[in-house]
Amino acid sequence: MAPTAVDDAVVPMDVDKDHLESNGLDGEVVLQNAEKIKEEYLLLIREEDIPHEEECLRNPYTLKCWLRYIEHKKDAPMESRIFIYERAVKDLPGSYKLWKAYLDLRVSGLLEGPVNKETGLRKPIRDLRDREWERVNSCFERSLVLCNKFPVIWLTYCQFLMHQARPTQCRRTFDRALRALPITQHTRVWDLYLKFAKLVGGETAVRVWRRYIKLQPEQREEYVGLLLSLDPPRHMEAARVLASIVEDPKFTSGHGKSQYQLWTELCDLVTENPETEDPETRRDQRVERLDVDRIIRSGISRFSDQVGRLWNSLATWWMLQQEWEKARDVYEEAIRQVKTVRDFSMVFDAYAAMEETVLTRQMQELAQNGGADGPDDVDVDLRLARFEKLMERRPFLVNDVILRQNPHNVAEWEKRVDLWKERKNEKKIIETYHKAIETIHPKRAAGKLSLLWVHFAEFYEQKGDLDTARRTFEKAVTVPYKKADELADVWCQWAEMELRQENFDGALDVMGRATTPPRGGPAFHASIRYNDENREPQQRLFKSQKLWSFYVDLEESIGTMEGTRAVYDRIMELKIATPQIIINYAAFLEEHKWFEESYRVYERGIDLFGYPIAFDIWNIYLTKFIDRYGGTKLERARDLFEHAVDKVPPKFAKPLYLMYAKLEEDHGLARHAMRIYDRATRAVGDEDRYEMFTIYIAKATSYFGLTSTREIYERAIEALPDKQARDMSVRFSDMETRLGEVDRARAILAYGSQFCDPRMDAEFWKIWHDFEVKHGNEDTFKEMLRIKRSVQAKYNTEVNFISAQLLAARQQGQTEEPEAVPAPPTTMEELEAEARRIQAEEGEGQDQGARSQKNTRVVGFVRAKKTEPKVSAPPVEEPLAANPDEIEIGEDDSDEEEANMEQGAEVEGLAKRAIPEGVFGGLGADAAQADEKLGAKERFKRKR
Repeated sequence: MAPTAVDDAVVPMDVDKDHLESNGLDGEVVLQNAEKIKEEYLLLIREEDIPHEEECLRNPYTLKCWLRYIEHKKDAPMESRIFIYERAVKDLPGSYKLWKAYLDLRVSGLLEGPVNKETGLRKPIRDLRDREWERVNSCFERSLVLCNKFPVIWLTYCQFLMHQARPTQCRRTFDRALRALPITQHTRVWDLYLKFAKLVGGETAVRVWRRYIKLQPEQREEYVGLLLSLDPPRHMEAARVLASIVEDPKFTSGHGKSQYQLWTELCDLVTENPETEDPETRRDQRVERLDVDRIIRSGISRFSDQVGRLWNSLATWWMLQQEWEKARDVYEEAIRQVKTVRDFSMVFDAYAAMEETVLTRQMQELAQNGGADGPDDVDVDLRLARFEKLMERRPFLVNDVILRQNPHNVAEWEKRVDLWKERKNEKKIIETYHKAIETIHPKRAAGKLSLLWVHFAEFYEQKGDLDTARRTFEKAVTVPYKKADELADVWCQWAEMELRQENFDGALDVMGRATTPPRGGPAFHASIRYNDENREPQQRLFKSQKLWSFYVDLEESIGTMEGTRAVYDRIMELKIATPQIIINYAAFLEEHKWFEESYRVYERGIDLFGYPIAFDIWNIYLTKFIDRYGGTKLERARDLFEHAVDKVPPKFAKPLYLMYAKLEEDHGLARHAMRIYDRATRAVGDEDRYEMFTIYIAKATSYFGLTSTREIYERAIEALPDKQARDMSVRFSDMETRLGEVDRARAILAYGSQFCDPRMDAEFWKIWHDFEVKHGNEDTFKEMLRIKRSVQAKYNTEVNFISAQLLAARQQGQTEEPEAVPAPPTTMEELEAEARRIQAEEGEGQDQGARSQKNTRVVGFVRAKKTEPKVSAPPVEEPLAANPDEIEIGEDDSDEEEANMEQGAEVEGLAKRAIPEGVFGGLGADAAQADEKLGAKERFKRKR
């Protein structure tokens, strides 16, 4: 049976009569009921609770006794637990632990489920009109009498009140909590307080947020969002808060917005909510009290590179105020101040749209009203002319924007001049040139400032005002340009202008002035470097190659012979001549029949430059000399060639030596030519040496016959790299063969075989094989095979060659079968295993080749009738296969064993057995037939 509730709480054992009467209750009746309630309470005490009751009676102020009692009754009904909690908090009213557990128990009887993170609410169990809500509120109030410094109790109480639809009581409770708790605990209260404000909305939410942003000004952005979400939105206060945000340089947006984005939001807010027609009813919803013009201009001054939208917002605000002239002034000011083309495009498009809108509306009003009480034709014509003028100004306005970005941009000033030229306004053209020259700083110019001066002078030239054009050039040559090349361009263009006016003497005078060195002695002039940026361009100009080249061309065209030579000589004295200038000078002298002078110019150029540039000059010089004199001045030509090849690098030696040898062949002695070819083979680089030997051999053959080339071949084989030495050995052998010296040819091939790995250079061994087939016998062929095996064994013992062979084999395998790509060996064991695998594959190929043949004779050989074995060298095995290239190196047969077997010696511990005929197949029968025709010694060798 549940206890009777009186005054929002369970009536305790000692009821105060006066307190009951103060609450509007009959004291006598309540006291009688209280006696009954006490009896009912006593019935809640069970027999098993008596020990805990006695302990609590003995120690009523000990918390652990009550906690043990409560733990004992945790499974008891709600009224029994409430009865114990009420007695406990009466004895221990300041215990936070008791009050927290008690309040959670009472709240759990009314709310269930998890807390919503957005609203902070739970699901109610009972109806809000139930008296139990009031009883729990009374419990919270009693707990806060002594536990008002604990934020958890305040938060639980406020959260509990949020479920009861009592905003005023809840708001006051939040205020009491803020007053009771220290400032360090306010953050916990405000989190729930703001959820309550969002849930309630209206004026309550506004006032709560006003107080909160005083404590947390960084949350003003959230406050703006709340104000705009209300119904109706409060634009005035939102604009004020936003204005305070954008004017605070320390503010950081919680949503990651930049200052520019906040400014644009403010501009949109103030421009989209202008003053209404009924200021009395909408006074709180408009932004008439804000100085919109000052706010937006403050943003424009802060964001100078992104102001297009802000200017448009300001103009839009004035248009919504029906202030069209002020809006137009704003647009004009904007297009004069924006610094980016993007902002200009935004402002200009909005400006044109406004003018078009106003013009269209006035034309419609004029058509409807006929001029009565409306705009007349003059206003319409004026606005139409203004609109057309605006559209014509667009190219100039864009040019102004770009020049505001960089006033030293030469190309944009040129574009501005072109715009005025299209409109044929000479006054503006001259004014633009003068303004550009005054504005552009020579050292900061973007582009060639010299072009601006030249075009300015050409403008006067086209008008026929040559005096002003010359004065312009006079000023131009005094400007301290960034580079001396620009100053040289100005002088050259000045001379070009004089040439166009056929003032040839004036052009030469201009170039003479331009090439005049500054004041100072020769030592000072020699110390000046053309690329020295620390000196003014006017001081370095006299060493300009461009200027001197133009000057010398001018002298050649319209000057005199002496003047041209003087200019060329001056160029060489200043040491600024280029190879092309040297060649041009020599050609000029040759054209005027000054041949010896031209040769001296070539020699001066060679001394001035050296290799590799001197190589081209030598080629031209020697060619010119030989073409003119041929063999008439042979000794002088030889001296020139000796001087040319004296210090020539190997890379450039070949053409000079060939030219030298050609001179001796045509006009000198053949043996001199051979000596030159011999010197050339030593002087040229490695990449040209083989070709040089080839030419040497060909020339020696043509002059002295084949036999004279033997020494050349021998030296070529010694001097050339292995690959080229192999090719030279083949050619040497072929020459000896043609002479009938077969033994010499065989010896040459044997010497060249040391450079040829059989696995890598199969072509060489095929040549030797064909040679032996054609000119050799059985013994020489066996000797070739022996040498081949020894060379192969030599290369197999070198790790580098093994690696190269394996790599070549893998590459060949990849070419034939790209699907199977073996992993490259990385250790010595893998290399050896790979080598054994390749040997095994070759051995299998040899066995297959041997089984496919019917006899062991080599076709084309002339077999000797009798052969005597040499004691010093063991006999060579006769190959069993018809293909002599496929051999198998036997590791068990040594020279000593072969010698012993040749002499008939026996080896201890070894027994001889006959080889079955099945091993040889058809070859065995053919061998037996051949043995019947041979002597005993030959049959013995065949058995081996």
